[in-house]
Amino acid sequence: MSKPCDAKTEWPELVGRTIKEAEEKIKADRPDLKVIIVPVGSFVTTDVDLNRVRVWVDTVAEVPKIG
Repeated sequence: MSKPCDAKTEWPELVGRTIKEAEEKIKADRPDLKVIIVPVGSFVTTDVDLNRVRVWVDTVAEVPKIG
């Protein structure tokens, strides 16, 4: 599936938003893309996939606990 020439390719306005907000906005703008959530520092493939957008996250949202 090809994208229109004016299709969005970056979302700088999502910096500082929640993961859910980012994922929903990207999917709303570009339902043709796969949204992948990736913790900062993770190893990822170096291939280019024009159907994928990675959302890099680096904060702990809740207290880690056993159970």
